[in-house]
Amino acid sequence: MDFQVVDNAEENRFEIAVDGERAGAAYYRIHDDRIVFTHTEVQPQYEGKGVGSKLANGALTLAKERGLHIVAQCPFIAAYLKKHPELA
Repeated sequence: MDFQVVDNAEENRFEIAVDGERAGAAYYRIHDDRIVFTHTEVQPQYEGKGVGSKLANGALTLAKERGLHIVAQCPFIAAYLKKHPELA
């Protein structure tokens, strides 16, 4: 499977495509130098295949590269950060 995470800033969400098909999204709000992750979803046909983890990793990496401070209101993103504190 080919994964690609992109920022759809107009919709305030990072999207993940699997083999060119949208498979999920991590929604956010930007406040000054903070990005607040509010909700993450993966399409049912992609659940249990690591798509959520790839999405979280890509979204957090892109936010970190922009120098944004991460606030994880989304339980999925918060759990991912506990397992991967280097992205916090």
